[in-house]
Amino acid sequence: MDLYGRPAEMAVFERIAERFGLLLFEDACQAHGASRRGRTAGSFGHAAAFSFYPGKNLGAWGEGGAVTTNSDAVAAAIRSFRDHGSSEKYFYERIGHNYRMEAIQGVVLGVKLRYLPDWNRRRAEAAIRYSDLLAGLPVELPVEEEGVVNALHLYPVHTPARRELGAFLGGRSIGTGLHYPRPLHLQKAYAGLGYHEGDFPLSEYNSACNITLPMFPEITPEQQQEVADAIRSFFA
Repeated sequence: MDLYGRPAEMAVFERIAERFGLLLFEDACQAHGASRRGRTAGSFGHAAAFSFYPGKNLGAWGEGGAVTTNSDAVAAAIRSFRDHGSSEKYFYERIGHNYRMEAIQGVVLGVKLRYLPDWNRRRAEAAIRYSDLLAGLPVELPVEEEGVVNALHLYPVHTPARRELGAFLGGRSIGTGLHYPRPLHLQKAYAGLGYHEGDFPLSEYNSACNITLPMFPEITPEQQQEVADAIRSFFA
């Protein structure tokens, strides 16, 4: 998963998948416009998924999404699945669903796509300001990687006091988010896989300590200063 907008090391997973004959699918739902070493998010593996949920960097006015792939066979299967399992009207090769995105959402996305590079650039500038404003505080900041263009869908920081910090900021009318408070392997839905607490320590650390700060293209330096001042007051 390209978590928070930073593409994962998908090339490593590609080599593993090739070695063992596995299918590899990229979750690029938060990484519109991101890239790693010149390869754009959504170009790794056999196929990739994008979300156009309204809150994404490239969001529609309602629900929507897309799949990218270099495989004609995968593309044909996806087109069939989204249309009740049909590739020819009234004839069905498989059990499918009604996943056809409304035309109006495509129109909205086509317009907003023109602005995505500039919006991502402004997010990147805001991230640099946050890094400067929060330097020296007892919070773990996002790490910049050489050769990686982060879409910065979210700006996460990590602290064991994330719930207390979130409540403190909320009291000052500063919104925050928890992405995500419980890792997948500890969700009830996946209990049958037999995993337990401690099996995936990095995922558990992220879930226990992450808190996301306000991040959007229009955020102003003054607003970010207010966020930083509030965090500094909390730790003081």
